Amino acid sequence: MNEHLTDPASEGPAGGWGSLRSIARIYGESLSNPTVLETLKSQNKPGGFMCVSCAWPKPANYHPFEFCENGAKATLWESTSARCTPEFWKDHTVSELREWKDYDLEMTGRLTHPMRYDAQTDRYVEVGWEEAFAAIGDSLKRLAPKDVVFYSSGHAGLEASYLYALMARLYGNNNLPQSSNMCHETTSVGLTNVIGSPVGTVVWKDLEETDCLFFFGQNPGSNSPRFLHPLQEAKQRGAKIVTFNPVIEQGLVSFVNPQSPRQMLTGEETLISNLYLQVQCGGDVAAILGLCKVVVEADDDAKARGVKRVLDVPFIEQHTTGFEDFIDCVRRVSWTDIERESGLAEADIRNAGDIYVKAERVIGVYGMGLTQHSRGALNIAMLVNLLLLRGNIGRDGAGVCPVRGHSNVQGQRTVGIAEKAKLVPMDKLKALFAFDPPTEDGTHIVDAVKGLMKGTIKGFVSLGGNLLRAVPDQKEMERAWSDQELTVMVSTKLNRSHLFPGRQAYILPCLSRSEIDEQATGNQSVSIEDSFSHIHGSVGKRRPASEHLKSELAIIASIAKATLPQNPKVTWDEWTEDYSLVRDLIEKTYPEDFADYNARLNIPGGFYRGNAAHERVWKTPEKKALFTTPDQLNSLSFDDKPGRYRLLTMRSNDQFNTTIYGYSDRFRGIEGTRDVVLMCADDIAAAGLEPGQKVRLVSDFEDGRRRELAGLVVTPHALPKGTICSYYPECNILNAIDHHDELSKTPASKSIPVRIEPDV
Repeated sequence: MNEHLTDPASEGPAGGWGSLRSIARIYGESLSNPTVLETLKSQNKPGGFMCVSCAWPKPANYHPFEFCENGAKATLWESTSARCTPEFWKDHTVSELREWKDYDLEMTGRLTHPMRYDAQTDRYVEVGWEEAFAAIGDSLKRLAPKDVVFYSSGHAGLEASYLYALMARLYGNNNLPQSSNMCHETTSVGLTNVIGSPVGTVVWKDLEETDCLFFFGQNPGSNSPRFLHPLQEAKQRGAKIVTFNPVIEQGLVSFVNPQSPRQMLTGEETLISNLYLQVQCGGDVAAILGLCKVVVEADDDAKARGVKRVLDVPFIEQHTTGFEDFIDCVRRVSWTDIERESGLAEADIRNAGDIYVKAERVIGVYGMGLTQHSRGALNIAMLVNLLLLRGNIGRDGAGVCPVRGHSNVQGQRTVGIAEKAKLVPMDKLKALFAFDPPTEDGTHIVDAVKGLMKGTIKGFVSLGGNLLRAVPDQKEMERAWSDQELTVMVSTKLNRSHLFPGRQAYILPCLSRSEIDEQATGNQSVSIEDSFSHIHGSVGKRRPASEHLKSELAIIASIAKATLPQNPKVTWDEWTEDYSLVRDLIEKTYPEDFADYNARLNIPGGFYRGNAAHERVWKTPEKKALFTTPDQLNSLSFDDKPGRYRLLTMRSNDQFNTTIYGYSDRFRGIEGTRDVVLMCADDIAAAGLEPGQKVRLVSDFEDGRRRELAGLVVTPHALPKGTICSYYPECNILNAIDHHDELSKTPASKSIPVRIEPDV
């Protein structure tokens, strides 16, 4: 509906001058050296470095500036001239810094020296690298392997990730949770169940050939702005775009291309979505079922008239199972139930369904708006159902397209960072390194958090990330985290996770991806995997922020050497000197995915490691793609009741995951604060509240524990009734660790049951 394509709070289209002003502001605030502009020119290009922001693919035919607003901010943020040196700790205690905002912690600048926590002074103090490695190794030797977790964010390259996973298994566990546990693990589990692939099926060529894209719960304007370029090109060649999202996201409304002088001068914008439907939070199951109902009714009509079928019957018969049960469900469900559960009118869903029926090649795009629900896997299965009806998986211009949020989160899984033993070729590891890898599954992040709270997890090594801020039940986690025997954080900047140190605690500062990684054989390249399963080389060219920094790979190797017994097959020093040797190991471990790895490292657009479902080879037990019959019409694990709202946690235009760049969410018209709760006018009035009033959100998860977040300002916004929004990660305090997708355990951060109380 056209009336849904305007958000009165927004300053206007995505991209354009707003994007350039935002980049310029971060450039000024981050105190970046002017040489960073040369760095940006090489970003996401062959022979350059790969962005540390999202995992959006890097095209072979790249633009002059192949970075987006978010990617530029990430580079500027890490290229700051501000430094957090040992001198900083002479003026600040850890306890004092707990009162600082996330933004203020980041603004202290790049970490420069390895640091050890001193409990007597409540400060971090400088420590030598070798002393730190020796102490960490001694602690790890004393701890039982089952009691230690090796966590990874999605930042580290494939080479470091492979060695990190190897270190954990040589140590004796598969306790390798990763940031995907908190966002797209539902994709890994959900897609595997129905198409046999843990990742999306599309490649760049599909974007160029599709004539329709359906978006569910994904926001390219803030989270993957480079996606806006192929969307604009698709619209210009006549493709249709349909969006289902509770929130009006400006990037899916309109876009002004910052790389087009004409558009920048004239303000000419491309309208992105032909139809934008504000489905209620948790209502995607019903909405997609309604779309399927339109398809089936259109097929019935085609059969009756003796014209070409709408369903792809040959594809369904050859490649799928479960079709009959699903179609029975589609026929039985009533439009009354669909409207109630989706929050959408039948006419609007029919309009969207008609667009789907008329399109020849459709891509289904989704983000965490589908994955982070109690029945997130059902959301994904329903989207696959819709695509399967017309054969829109495994052919040109069509497929399922999850958009990953961190630069190498998918690739780390590919090379062995996984808590599930069955996902790793243990036989090859045994042959290569002459040891018996552990076969017992390790800890998912939910299990790790529960273990911390129970006191059974006693040591945590974090390869990047800000885990305390990213997980549910933050207050309980803060207490539990500091009760550990050992915490080790490999980091570039100060964050909240550093402020709850274990009995022994170390901050190990590492190089950023854009910086020179000089080892014995010269400046080293690393590699990453994008959302389209393409592998890209990356080489840094900036001078490191400090002469005391080490690479992630060098840090991992040094911890391993200090911890593990010698093994002639395990040559940490050689691997540190020459990362190409690690790539050889990856190729030997995963020969089908990484053939000729080193030779293909810098191919423009990356090299494709393949995807069976893309070729219509279904690695499911049935050897076919599965239609899923839904057992409920929403993705929630709780019922509606008076006074209960569905809280959708969101990110601003001025952040990346837990990194807060500032307080300007220009697409939602929110400036200078993050302490807001967005509500529609009807909900504000019905609750007896007033715009501008301060309230507290209280968890309504029924486990007998009180969780609350106070000081939020009621802010009117265009939202469906019953759906309210506030910011991640602040709202993680409201989410219970047991509130997660039933299959993947991904925290249900997009549909938290809450009540609203006056803040007095």
